[in-house]
Amino acid sequence: MIMTKKQKLALGVVLILGLLYFFTKKDKNKKTYTDISVVRSDLSIQILATGTVQPENRLEIKPPLSGRVEKVLVKEGDKVKKGQILAWMSTIERAALLDAARTIGPEEVKKWEDLYRHTGVIAPIDGTIILRNIEPGQSFTTSDAILVMSDRLTVKALVDETDIGKIKLKQNATIVLDAYSQDKVMGIVDQIAFEAKTVSNVTSYQVDVLPVKTPPFMRAGMTANVTFDLDSKLGVLVVPNEALKVKNGKFSVLTKDAEGERVEKEIQVGISNGKLTEVLSGLQENDTIYSENFDFNEQEDKGTNPFSLMGRPKSNSSKTNRSH
Repeated sequence: MIMTKKQKLALGVVLILGLLYFFTKKDKNKKTYTDISVVRSDLSIQILATGTVQPENRLEIKPPLSGRVEKVLVKEGDKVKKGQILAWMSTIERAALLDAARTIGPEEVKKWEDLYRHTGVIAPIDGTIILRNIEPGQSFTTSDAILVMSDRLTVKALVDETDIGKIKLKQNATIVLDAYSQDKVMGIVDQIAFEAKTVSNVTSYQVDVLPVKTPPFMRAGMTANVTFDLDSKLGVLVVPNEALKVKNGKFSVLTKDAEGERVEKEIQVGISNGKLTEVLSGLQENDTIYSENFDFNEQEDKGTNPFSLMGRPKSNSSKTNRSH
């Protein structure tokens, strides 16, 4: 049978496309590797958590008697000492007497002020004024918190239950406030909760981190990121975790032998931060190892050849029904 020009052209196109498909699939199935140099680096193991700045002890100051504020001597943020006078107040009776005296004149007011002295509101502890709820001339009752104090600020961080066993008292931590992300505040673990908190099916424990030195910009209610330092080593040999192979509890990496063939070499490892792992023995600095590249988008070859006479395979569940 003699083929026409169109048939010859079509056959040539099919042959070219078939060859391209064959070599493309051949290259696609060929394994590729990334060269990695063994280097020295500082390695640290850390746990990250988020928390909120809160007073360690929040103390509401309520007056012993109902009355009216004559003068407030402190403002929010002031550091005060135990026994310091924070405000002057008049009882309901004294306030009524002074109001009546003012209708008579200044001499009458001074007379009653000398006879009926005002009462001071005293700081019960050393601390910081974090809230001022009263102004001169304002009336109050014994149930009103006119001032709020805290002895010191702490960060209450939530640590996942899988990590809580690694947190110890007096452990070092670093605090970074969202509002002041460029400033690092050193802290120590002051308290670890015994009771868990469960939110959205996630169980965590509250860990109080106390700043070594509280910065002036730290405020109650601020969001903080806390980094707990577990372990660290300086200038150790490290390899990326993706280059490691694990079999029967033993670690190995891909290297080349004297003939240039890739072979697995067993190594001893130390600490790991999840990205890099310390190498204790088996490798030297500047050695070259190899990480295999995986094509996660590669699909099964069956039925994908566009030149297959059968095309795509039919699903086992699909059947053709014929009526007789």
